[in-house]
Amino acid sequence: MNKTKQSYIYAGLAVFFWATIPTAFKICLGQLSIIPMLTIASVTSAVALFAILLATGKTDLILRSTGKELLSSALLGFINPFVYYIILLKAYQLLPAQVAQPLNMIWPIILVFLSVPILHQKIRIKSFVALFISFAGVYVISSQGNIFHPLNANIKGVLLATGSSVFWAFYFILNVRDRRDEAVKLFLNFLAGSVYLLIALTVTGSWPDEISIKDISPAVYIGLFEMGITFFFWLKALQLSATTDKVSNLVYIAPFLSLFFVHFILHEPVFYTTPAGLLLIVLGILIQTKKQKGF
Repeated sequence: MNKTKQSYIYAGLAVFFWATIPTAFKICLGQLSIIPMLTIASVTSAVALFAILLATGKTDLILRSTGKELLSSALLGFINPFVYYIILLKAYQLLPAQVAQPLNMIWPIILVFLSVPILHQKIRIKSFVALFISFAGVYVISSQGNIFHPLNANIKGVLLATGSSVFWAFYFILNVRDRRDEAVKLFLNFLAGSVYLLIALTVTGSWPDEISIKDISPAVYIGLFEMGITFFFWLKALQLSATTDKVSNLVYIAPFLSLFFVHFILHEPVFYTTPAGLLLIVLGILIQTKKQKGF
């Protein structure tokens, strides 16, 4: 099998698993509160990423980390998974899965505007066009089937879902500036995040008195396939691809595919405004990321 086919197989696996995550979030939140759920997922992710480092012979890179790099991981781990996922999961508690997931997708647009103060980049006209189109998509999705009455959605949930994209964009900028191996960075980030979450779990005393394997299983699944192994699949897809642009665009299939899981597993009726709004958000992102001359 040539590298191009392999890259699409890895990308397809990543997209499939990411598409299942909104459903997994809702199932898990029905059984555990946010802090215990996220703690289990984060620890699972750290273990999975360490196993990947072992399998690829990169564990020595962890020991080579400088004090500055470890401090960077401590900061990044505080942003993601700690703050980012707490905000996002709260949004999932307040909103249908089909609404919460796409609202979080506007981070590439937010990224551009955060790049101005942080990276001193200039904003082009197309960025404002992309922002307008993407927020039109947010409006449409938030209407939950009644486009003339957007207040159908829980406003706090909408603000949390869209606001989480700011933290992800900020995390992305800081992560890109860190030149270490991606797997090493991600492992140390989740290791740090797991420490913060264990502290939060101890302070809040939110661990349930009784917990079963059935309760833990969805959180472990999230740790493996939202945060851990799926990252490895996606990284392999990008490494094997001759051109990353085509493979990268496959990620936009995930939110549309997730609607099938949301409908058939969670039994959420899919509002016509969800795919319509998703199309607008993806269009805005593609306009922003398209490499072209002119505006």
